[in-house]
Amino acid sequence: MLHPSYTDLINAVNSEVEPGEEPVVQSRYSIVIATAKRARQLIAGEEPMVQSRNKKPLSMAVEELYQSKVKILSEDDSEDEAAEAGTSLEEETETEEETLSQEEQ
Repeated sequence: MLHPSYTDLINAVNSEVEPGEEPVVQSRYSIVIATAKRARQLIAGEEPMVQSRNKKPLSMAVEELYQSKVKILSEDDSEDEAAEAGTSLEEETETEEETLSQEEQ
């Protein structure tokens, strides 16, 4: 048996959801996808958010979810953040272009 179980992970992830709101995670599939995504981030070099005696990225990702160190965003939340990030990226690009234009003159 795995520790924590899928049920424990789902409960931990949904613990911050207000009563009456739809839970962020409703299935094992969602937990698996979120954990795999975080494990890939750890493999790519991101720093772990928990101290774990196990050094495997997947085990660290599970522990991070269980301790609520990583937040799973719903599709709506992730689209909002992507839109905000896109705006700031565009603003940075415009600023760089203005700087280059001024340097050319």
